[in-house]
Amino acid sequence: MTEPSPELNGEPANGLHWFGREVEAALAHKGANQRQLADATGYKEPYVSKVKNGKALPSMHFAKGCDRFFDTSGYFARLLVRVSERGHPGWFVPYTNLEKQAKRIENYSNSLIMGMLQTSDYAEATFRATHPRETDDQIEARVEARLARREVMERDVPPLLWVILHEATLRTEVGGRAVMADQLRHLASEAGNPHITLQVLRSRAGAPASSLPFILLTPDEGATVLYSESRGQGHVTDSAAAVDDARTAYERLRASARDPDESLALIREIAEEYTR
Repeated sequence: MTEPSPELNGEPANGLHWFGREVEAALAHKGANQRQLADATGYKEPYVSKVKNGKALPSMHFAKGCDRFFDTSGYFARLLVRVSERGHPGWFVPYTNLEKQAKRIENYSNSLIMGMLQTSDYAEATFRATHPRETDDQIEARVEARLARREVMERDVPPLLWVILHEATLRTEVGGRAVMADQLRHLASEAGNPHITLQVLRSRAGAPASSLPFILLTPDEGATVLYSESRGQGHVTDSAAAVDDARTAYERLRASARDPDESLALIREIAEEYTR
């Protein structure tokens, strides 16, 4: 079939609705229904319905399944990439590409919970705080792009994600108490994933080995790289000296943090505090 085309007057502001409308149009063109698409892609029909109605961001596995079902030569996979990158500033896109290729991701967060583990309400609250003059559509696009990063953990062989959270990330009330309670419950749920390890660095542990957040990414092939940020800029370096310094700092942070079981108990405890 002929591949669907974006709107002539520019891309839709809402990427989820855009992808969903393309799926709906492709179904109509093929004369198929969402149950048939669900069977062909290996997903349940309610999932397909949510994607079609712009209520859920599809996985890359689903997008590729759509391409096979509709015979669209990679259109839906490319559209998902395009939708996923919407809302990211240009300087951050290189990081998201590295994140997709990594076999190990080691994150230290000391003010906000890392984007890949954020709920939609938490992400929205962070963007509204940092971009107070943006429209609802602009904020929604940013949130979509952030949530799309979860697709990395849905791969057949996902990376090992190790996250050290300073206690301040759990105590900083982003979006209100209800949002924080939901966010911490989400963290506790994610901790059950065998590919994800969470540790909490208690405030009373003293000065941390790093005063700034950073991420170490190790690809399937090649050397580990260091990602860090300054205001409005992202920095990726493969300098052996810089990566070694960051590795040393990360190991010290890991040694100072609570073990995963204790960390999970603390996350749940603070989540309960937010509900009172």
